[in-house]
Amino acid sequence: MSANSKAWGELSRRDDRVSAKLRRSTDHSAARVWAMLTNPANLANWLAPGTIEQWPGGSVKIDFGQSGSAIDSYVRAIKPERLLEYSWSAGNEPQRPVRWTLIPEAEGTRVELTLLLPDDHRVAVSCAGWDAHLEMLMASLEGIHIHFPADRFREARAAFSVIAEEELAA
Repeated sequence: MSANSKAWGELSRRDDRVSAKLRRSTDHSAARVWAMLTNPANLANWLAPGTIEQWPGGSVKIDFGQSGSAIDSYVRAIKPERLLEYSWSAGNEPQRPVRWTLIPEAEGTRVELTLLLPDDHRVAVSCAGWDAHLEMLMASLEGIHIHFPADRFREARAAFSVIAEEELAA
């Protein structure tokens, strides 16, 4: 693994899919991060307008408007303030599970985002998009609302393309 790849995230092959793991640490509590992940008013600040019903099988609807497709899914797994999983897909699209894991740390919370993606040409774009939204989440936790960081997205897309070549070619 190249020295820089860990800074962006990790990719590995899982059967015919690609597993991507992105991490961030914050000095905020798991309860605060959970509220950002699940409260409709907070979701709109860092991801897109939407709702997540907080029970197994609950509806997940997130509308990216003109910047992307709408998520119309359901909660696959949930443990409040610890774990949230749903698919980042709609209708007959392939399932692309998104798994948020919140891990308490001495000074806050580690946020781990695990994506399970189709093994295709969009892996780097998908990872870069979620990386940018993680940056928006971290800013929102500080009470700062930023627009989608396009420069960061482009940098992450290039980095994840290299990581994919290095880690998935074998």
